[in-house]
Amino acid sequence: MKAALTWRYNSFDELNLTELYAILRVRGFVFVVEQNCPYLDPDDKDQKSFHLCGWDNDKLVAYTRIMPPGLAFEEASIGRVLTSQDIRKQGAGRELMEISIEKTLHQFSVDKIRIGAQIYLQDFYASLGFKKNSDEYMEDGIPHIEMLLKK
Repeated sequence: MKAALTWRYNSFDELNLTELYAILRVRGFVFVVEQNCPYLDPDDKDQKSFHLCGWDNDKLVAYTRIMPPGLAFEEASIGRVLTSQDIRKQGAGRELMEISIEKTLHQFSVDKIRIGAQIYLQDFYASLGFKKNSDEYMEDGIPHIEMLLKK
């Protein structure tokens, strides 16, 4: 059953402490604990980014970080894409990315978005219009590729 999420989109300065804590907690759980990948998540890009959060009541269950051109790549970018285990395979990831793409294109008035995608998600991102745009590379011990969306 698909969760009916409440979506919030904020700049870093608009986040309150509870929201920021929830973001850091869920990112740490998914990217460090679940993926067994010890790395420092806060990377000084959050402050210049926008944050799309999907809430199930008071629990953060879906998230992306939307970055302006020049911060992660030459193009605008969507990163730190995640859904919590309890809502995976229910369509929330697709909804999250569709909203993220719309917000990114509008926020920065751009027609291209570049992402660093984990290889196993290549088909998912391709289904949203992203095309492989690099050779495979390792990031934090996980195979990735860059993908580009042109609108």
